[in-house]
Amino acid sequence: MSQENETGRIVPMRLQKFLARAGAASRRGSENLMTAGRVTVNGNVVTELGSKVDPLVDEVAVDGKVVRLADGPVTIMLHKPAGYVTTMSDPQGRPTVAELVPVSAHPGLFPVGRLDADTTGLLLFSTDGELGNGLLHPRRHVVKRYLACVEGRPSERELELLRQGVELDDGPSQPAEASVLEGADARRAMRVLDVPPVVAPNASRERADALRRRARERAYVRICVHEGRKRQVKRMLAAVGHPVVALHRDSFGPLDLGDLPRGAWRALSEREVAALHAATSRANLDERGALP
Repeated sequence: MSQENETGRIVPMRLQKFLARAGAASRRGSENLMTAGRVTVNGNVVTELGSKVDPLVDEVAVDGKVVRLADGPVTIMLHKPAGYVTTMSDPQGRPTVAELVPVSAHPGLFPVGRLDADTTGLLLFSTDGELGNGLLHPRRHVVKRYLACVEGRPSERELELLRQGVELDDGPSQPAEASVLEGADARRAMRVLDVPPVVAPNASRERADALRRRARERAYVRICVHEGRKRQVKRMLAAVGHPVVALHRDSFGPLDLGDLPRGAWRALSEREVAALHAATSRANLDERGALP
């Protein structure tokens, strides 16, 4: 809600607060936009934090695009392809996910969590800092579901270790849901995963035969985790003796990636955003809450 005086008229508010409420960025992100000289008020660049604007009189723009309180926060879903790092800029010049989402229209977009460069699947972006923080908070237990192609076939004992939590170098993981996929589920996982080629073009016959045998011994696994530690799924599967060949995230909390094409994005509906907010309010989510 906008700040109002006794007559009900909107009164001047801090510029970074205005930007956050208009959905340009989170509060911290709005401050960064200001200090970077990307924000203008009535055509003049404003970099001083704490500067105030009157939403009914002043025209505020970010990178030349006018923003208004009625615009509200923006949250989108991206089907991330392999080969892109999850950052909005990269000093090493690598391809970034910022190239795939509408940052020109919504300059405050930030990724909610991250996926490794070689990991594909559902990646959320938002200008709502409160929502992003809630989805990533370790106490919220918002479930992320992954499909993985792994070396070898996990035994029931190894799956049970994942379900109980495994010891990692930064402490034990929380229990995960884990199962080996069979039949149609395995074939679907094979289609959506970016599995690297088994045999290099210049491999010897003996080497090629060995690699093909190794590929036939691979398995497809579904794993659901409640945490968001760096490379967590890969480390958990490696800890039970099954290194990941390819990894794909197909759901985040109540949202499924569905048939969104690889490299494409779409804005979430109000219903979907409400479901995400509801997921952040559950302190102990035992199962993935599907949309009603």
